[in-house]
Order: sequence, then C-alpha cells, then structure tokens
Amino acid sequence: MPEFLPPVSSTTEYYRPVEVFVVKPPKQRYWLHIILFLATIFTTLVVGARMEFNFQHNLPFFYTSNESTSSIFPLTWALHSSHILLGIPFSLTLMLILMAHEMGHYLFCRYYGVDATLPFFIPFPSLFGTIGAFIRIRSPIRSRAALFDIGIAGPIAGFVTAVVVLVLSLPLSKIASPSAPAPDIQLGYPLIFSLIRKMLPQGTIPLQAVNLHPTAIAAWVGMFATALNLLPGGQLDGGHIVFALAPRAHKTVSRLTILTLIPMAFYFWMGWLIWAILLRISGMRHPMVAEWPQVTGVRRWLAGFGLIMLVLTLAPAPFGAHGSLREVLTALQDWMRERSAQ
Repeated sequence: MPEFLPPVSSTTEYYRPVEVFVVKPPKQRYWLHIILFLATIFTTLVVGARMEFNFQHNLPFFYTSNESTSSIFPLTWALHSSHILLGIPFSLTLMLILMAHEMGHYLFCRYYGVDATLPFFIPFPSLFGTIGAFIRIRSPIRSRAALFDIGIAGPIAGFVTAVVVLVLSLPLSKIASPSAPAPDIQLGYPLIFSLIRKMLPQGTIPLQAVNLHPTAIAAWVGMFATALNLLPGGQLDGGHIVFALAPRAHKTVSRLTILTLIPMAFYFWMGWLIWAILLRISGMRHPMVAEWPQVTGVRRWLAGFGLIMLVLTLAPAPFGAHGSLREVLTALQDWMRERSAQ
C-alpha cells in the first residue's frame, strides 16, 4: 500500500534530503612527468651523440662497427669526455616534435573541458632513445566534434613541426662519401622526404645517397610517429577521427586496417604485425560519444588533410629492404635446412 506524504502548506517549502557526491579528479603527478621527460632527454642525447659523431666522420648515421660507438645505445662512450653533448641537436629537435604532437592533444582537451594528463614521455635505449609519448584522457568526451578536434590536433601539430624541421635540416645533410662503409641499418623514406628533397638544391640525388643530419633523422622519427598515430583503427588518433566521422563504421575500418597491415608485415616490415595485433586487441572498442550533432563543415576537410598526412608520412618499409616477415621466415627455413644437413 503506497504511503502518502502529508500536504504541504502554500507558505512553506518541502525539501527532501539528497546526498550529492563530488568526485575530485586525481592530482597530476608532476614528479613522474618530470622524471620521464628528463630520462627521455638523456636517452635521446646518448643516441643523438652517436649520430652526430658518425655524421662528422662521414659515416652512416646508424653505423656501429667502430670501436667508439660499437653499441646501439653507446652509454659508456657517450658519458666519456662529454661526448653526450654531441647529441643536443637530435635530442632537442626530437623532443620538440613529440612535445608539439602531445600538446596539440592536451590543449584541445583543456579547451573542451576534458580532464587529461600532461604528456608521459617514454625513454628507451633503442635506435632513437624513445618510443614516443602519450597523454591519458580521464573523463568522457562530450561530442563528436570535440573527439575529432582532440584526435587530429596532435598529428597536425607534430606534422607541421616535423615539416619545418625537415626543410631546415635537409640542406645541412651531405652527400655520402663513396668510401664510406655500408650502413648497418638503412631507413626507408616516406613521400614527404622525396617531395621536399626535390625542392632543394641537388634535389635529384637519391636520398639513399645522402648522409642525413641528425636533426633530419629527428624529422624522420616525427613523420614515422605521425603515420603510426594516423592509422585508422582502434584508439589511435586515426581511430578517433574515424569514430568522430562515422561511429558505426569504426569496427569495419579497424578490421580493414588490420587486414592491410598483415601483408605489409609479410612483404615490407614485420613490425606491422605487432601493430595489427595491438589493433586487434583494442581496435574493436572505443569509448562512446554522443551521436549528435554530427561532424560537418571544415572538420570534414580536415579529415581529408589527415588522410593526406598519412599518405605523406607512411613508409611501408621504414627500415629499408630488410626486416620483412618473409625474409625472417626464409632465413629460418635456411637455418633449419643447414641444421638437418648436419
């Protein structure tokens, strides 16, 4: 039987007590951002020092067969006799490009009132001293327009910065010496490198015959990072753009991207297989965003520009003619034949 409340007089107001819970956003861990930022500067200084040393001695930028820089990450050598200072041009240039990309995301998060962290830089003792940076978004994105702007702002900021660096650094590069040893690792160049190279003096010389300045290598890393982030799938920047434009097509486009990466791994670079697996793990999910209003107007033109950026920055074989899954399988078969012959 329902319980009725007594009537309320016209001269009084009746208030029912209500509990209101306010969830405070977690505090920024500034100390962690600073430590990772400084650690990434250090690791990029180490590899940048090797690149600068090789450049000054007319050696391939990844050459590691001499006694001085015999390691991919020559920490002991870099810390000796202030060699590490040689890495300043590469380190600062690369950090500038990565910072531009992440701040593009971060500033648009702030503009739309989305709670996001400052960039987390990832130091790693590898060819380039880092595997990039990222921000964490800790609150819902309220509209497809906001999702689109946040998603595309990073690639545009990083791409424009990398293009400026490339234009300024390619003239600093020099023709490789005929007597120079063969490079241990040969880069594959995206279309943007060839286009800008043709606009400069001696533009007819193939890029494979050019000894790149370390800052030009930083531009290459920036272009490579832009291409990876613009892959149209999952929760990559390209995936956010696709979801903002057509939420129902996101899963289909993600699957098509995975199916495209698998043959690319077989014929060009086996690293594409890792990206295909990562997209398969997370590519079928995307945080929901209000379906209306749709993305229209200038943003659709910007989506076209995003596709152009992907075409300009994507190198199917980013590390040259070697490293495809086909070559790895062929080498494994040859090894097994030799073992069986013994």
